[in-house]
Amino acid sequence: METLACAIRLNTVLPPELQARYQRPDTIRRILRDSRTIAIVGASTDPYKASHMVMSYLQSEGYRCIPVNPKADVILGERCYPDVASIPEPIDGVDIFRPASECAAIVEQAIAKGAQWVWFQLRIVALDAAARAEQAGLTVVMDRCIKMEHGRYAGSLHWVGMNTEIVTARKMKRWF
Repeated sequence: METLACAIRLNTVLPPELQARYQRPDTIRRILRDSRTIAIVGASTDPYKASHMVMSYLQSEGYRCIPVNPKADVILGERCYPDVASIPEPIDGVDIFRPASECAAIVEQAIAKGAQWVWFQLRIVALDAAARAEQAGLTVVMDRCIKMEHGRYAGSLHWVGMNTEIVTARKMKRWF
């Protein structure tokens, strides 16, 4: 029984069988290790919104983040695009901060763009969109925060009191 209010596994609404499918640690580590350019769909100009904080964090960790927001011109120094299809350069993956009802169209654009993966942020569960992405050969992560997962495997999330579910007496090694 989990008693810690800040345990990683408490951050998901997926049942165990879907966690095993869409929240695999090896898949998450591979994405974080091998990716350099990430489209952030739903990026916000508001510094208090999660998408803004996540994009800022990923930039500080060396990722190139391309914001996708039809109502903005520039976010965190990067030119904004109205949709994934409008991005003029290759991307490794798409991080989605939009409601589940919008995910199918975003996934179709990610497929057409040649993305290798799609990541549905916390509390975004779009099973049909995920199935379509998998059918097209994309890797899918669902109902996880890319910032939290990066911190978890980079060895810094425990600094803010999160139970990373990684037990060690040694300084954490970076997985990527």
